[in-house]
Amino acid sequence: MKKLLTLSLLLLSVTVFAKPPKNQYVRIRTSYGDCIIRLYNETPLHRDNFIKLAKKGFYNGTLFHRVIQNFMIQGGDPDSKKAIPELELGEGDVGYTVPAEFRDSLFHKRGVLAAARDENPKKASSGCQFYITEGKRFTDGKLDTLEKTRLKGRKIPAWQREWYKSVGGVPHLDQNYTVYGEVVSGLDMVDRIAAVKKDACDRPLTDVPMTVEVLSKKECGQLDKILSPPEG
Repeated sequence: MKKLLTLSLLLLSVTVFAKPPKNQYVRIRTSYGDCIIRLYNETPLHRDNFIKLAKKGFYNGTLFHRVIQNFMIQGGDPDSKKAIPELELGEGDVGYTVPAEFRDSLFHKRGVLAAARDENPKKASSGCQFYITEGKRFTDGKLDTLEKTRLKGRKIPAWQREWYKSVGGVPHLDQNYTVYGEVVSGLDMVDRIAAVKKDACDRPLTDVPMTVEVLSKKECGQLDKILSPPEG
């Protein structure tokens, strides 16, 4: 009896004092491969909303319904689950929006997860639809031109310029659409989907359904160890 009590106390102490993972990760599965996404803690409203929907199975069976090569792949429209071929999608929602969470440190580099939205003055995000950027690389000259035209004079920070020149992305979307995660594994899935044949509305001719899984605390902790630099 004493041994059982000691073991119970030991297990309880391990549970209480075990460090929770620093980040939450999700896995998106498709016929074109899988990817793992880290959700940003800097955007808690979007992070928690995505987790809530994913845990409910909301995204399972929805399509990547809009794909543009060298730009992005978009999904999460609930109307896409049973959509007939050639039907234009993108208007489905969950009846609410998520307030914009713009952060200077978060930008549209290649492989980020961001929220789609309609035109609204507060730039509030769709409650469910999202996109993952594929993007392209830019030169300094093209970034200069972008600042004068589409960015209306807003300067791209030097360190972000280096990302856009070396890795690529979609800089004209910065501070207009909320970025709330990034692909940490399986970015080639995005490239494959972005390259599929599509119709005049950018919908793939062959449906690309997805399933979204919220990874366990154990899996998230393991990924944190792999992806985070050692402390000290």
